[in-house]
Amino acid sequence: MPAKPAKKKDRTHWLYILVIASVILGAAVGLMFPEFGKSLKPLGDGFVSLIKMMIGPVIFCTIVLGIGSIAKAATVGKVGGLALLYFMAMSTFALGLGLVVGNLVHPGEGLALTPYDPDAAQADLDPTVAFLLDIIPGSVPVLPVLFVALLVGFALQGMGESGKPLLKGLTLIQGVVFRILMMIMWIAPVGAFGAIAAVVGSTGWSAIGAMALLMGAFYATCIVFIVVVLGTLLRLVTGVSIFKLMKYLGREYLLIFATSSSESALPRLIAKMEHAGVHKSVVGVTVPTGYSFNLDGTAIYLTMAALFVSNAMGLEMSLGEQIGLLVFMIIASKGAAGVTGAGLATLAAGLQAHQPQLLGGMGVIVGIDKFMSEARALTNFTGNAVATMLIGKWVGEFDPVKADNVLSGRDKFDEEMVVGHGLGDYSDDRSAERSAERGQPGAGQGAPESGNQGRPFDPLESPTAAEQAFEGHPESSLNVVGSAPQR
Repeated sequence: MPAKPAKKKDRTHWLYILVIASVILGAAVGLMFPEFGKSLKPLGDGFVSLIKMMIGPVIFCTIVLGIGSIAKAATVGKVGGLALLYFMAMSTFALGLGLVVGNLVHPGEGLALTPYDPDAAQADLDPTVAFLLDIIPGSVPVLPVLFVALLVGFALQGMGESGKPLLKGLTLIQGVVFRILMMIMWIAPVGAFGAIAAVVGSTGWSAIGAMALLMGAFYATCIVFIVVVLGTLLRLVTGVSIFKLMKYLGREYLLIFATSSSESALPRLIAKMEHAGVHKSVVGVTVPTGYSFNLDGTAIYLTMAALFVSNAMGLEMSLGEQIGLLVFMIIASKGAAGVTGAGLATLAAGLQAHQPQLLGGMGVIVGIDKFMSEARALTNFTGNAVATMLIGKWVGEFDPVKADNVLSGRDKFDEEMVVGHGLGDYSDDRSAERSAERGQPGAGQGAPESGNQGRPFDPLESPTAAEQAFEGHPESSLNVVGSAPQR
């Protein structure tokens, strides 16, 4: 029997710890040595330039492949179409909620950060520092990239079978782009240290207060969204209490909190939603698709962070600009799933598309991004669980009696149910056909006894919505670090 390949160790938790330590150290340096802290600003600027460099490739690859995923999800019929409509509506609502709260709270106001100006003279910089910053290339304009990506995506869909080789090639290119982005994210602790030290050195305690206000407002908004918005929908449509559902998913919440990633709980969510009375045909389409397109927490974060940066720069956006930003984020946020740092790249893309000078505040956002990652992941996860029950009810594939017994604790969940609920069995409507070709049980036949987590992955095949969402899956073509991404 061939030896099982060793599983790569998850090292992303070290990145999480390093960023938090860098933020604390940067704040301390800025408070105790203000002038030295301000001199560290090039570290933050360099990191922002690296993120800015990746905006075009990330947006292009994710939008083109995202259009392919939408088309695949829609082909499964009523469930797929209804799921996509619901996800688009809820993501738009979450983005709008973030704008409303951001306008009420005004996070970042009064910081007076220096606007980003790539053409500014660097005479006051050390020649070596200026040389190093000049090495980093600039980026192409975002809106033209988005427009071309939409055209290419729809054109490839129109080509049918003949367009598949191009999609496969773009999948490999996307893997390279995400690997580069992950390499850049490992420099985040250095960028966060320099950016926080410079901001705190210039503004003192007011910077720490502004960042705390943003984090507090974001957490409060996520709680309101889950309890009031999702809870009301769930109660009205299915009669289920959001608190009972959250208690049922308590173990998954702990897993997500530990990893800062909702993707780590994907197989468990699939198994638990089936056990809670939603038919597996609905779960198999809704959950994986939702992991790519139902990013409620990420949507709230994107708009609130954008308003924080604009307020901190003293360059407040008008209502028309905010609506334009909302429309842009509705499309571009679909590329925020897939890899650590894609959310930051999407935020940077939105800022650059509307007011490029706002990129000067990205360094501060990098510093506090990790503190908000758990709320994003938990909100995304809860939104997908609620969506599965709602869509199951709407298509008549939801058993309320079974759900009541499960959520009340009378019908306990067996941990062995998780075995076999990997991505392969639920990726798309062709999984059963592929499994049959390989002599394996299909999606409707159950998983192999060996505990195989789904069908073998074809590295040259265009990723499905599920595979894009679960970049950390061991056999995914988007797996750049062997671990689930953070959102």
